[in-house]
Amino acid sequence: MSRTNFQELLDAGVHFGHLARKWNPKMAPYIFDQKNGIHIIDLHKTVVKIDEAAEEMKALAKSGRKILFVATKKQAKDVVAEKATEVNMPFVTERWAGGMLTNFPTIRKAVKKMSTIDKMKEDGTFEKLAKRERLQVDRQRSKLEKNLGSIRDMSRLPAALFVVDVQKEANAVKEANRLNIPVFAMVDTCCDPTSIDYVIPANDDATKSISCILNVLCAAIQEGLEERKLEKDKEGAAAAEAEGEAKPAAEKKLRPRKAKAAAEEAPAAEPVAEPAAEEKAEEKAEEAPAE
Repeated sequence: MSRTNFQELLDAGVHFGHLARKWNPKMAPYIFDQKNGIHIIDLHKTVVKIDEAAEEMKALAKSGRKILFVATKKQAKDVVAEKATEVNMPFVTERWAGGMLTNFPTIRKAVKKMSTIDKMKEDGTFEKLAKRERLQVDRQRSKLEKNLGSIRDMSRLPAALFVVDVQKEANAVKEANRLNIPVFAMVDTCCDPTSIDYVIPANDDATKSISCILNVLCAAIQEGLEERKLEKDKEGAAAAEAEGEAKPAAEKKLRPRKAKAAAEEAPAAEPVAEPAAEEKAEEKAEEAPAE
């Protein structure tokens, strides 16, 4: 069953491509027609591609892995930040720091530095610094928050990337390709789709178009997260039930052992001593009649 509504895509202007003279021939399979010098994207193919991407993203979310959303262009950054926050996924909307994936340990150090500054403010160390030092630390903290604040909880490399505008985010795509991280992307008619694993042919310049596609993808991610939560709850209930059944069985096994232990601990009955042979002979002589 299709997740995507064709009419919604049409209303959002997802079908509008770039100027025909700026097109990339590799996008030819996704182009429906040309009108007034502008390429028109085939929305039937877009629907299929969105549904494929949505199913894959749902599976990733269900397995507990993270998808990093990347969109630094003005039209996309606010929408991407809002939608990614709703599904608790990391995002980059300011500037792609070189080596964010290929040099991930260094990025983690910068994030730890930000946490250290926060700790200084909490324990009062920050107030002991000179005024000039405090200003420098504040500026450093603001810069780190702006560039890395959205990925501070990302303790390991993401399972996938979602990119808006392949040309603008070329560095992010290159790093993901180098590390074999799958890339989902909105690809316009002027872009090269060969480096993208899950191509979504769509208008990547209009906020409405970006928002429309993100609504479908984030809804799929939310489904995956909910299914994961239900599975965990079921596993927890099953484990508790199994533990409850195992307890009486263990008690039954312990009862005979306790009885046996009690029997072993009880003092043994003293045996009745047999009368000596001489005493028996005397008793017989006394009982015999005198001649």
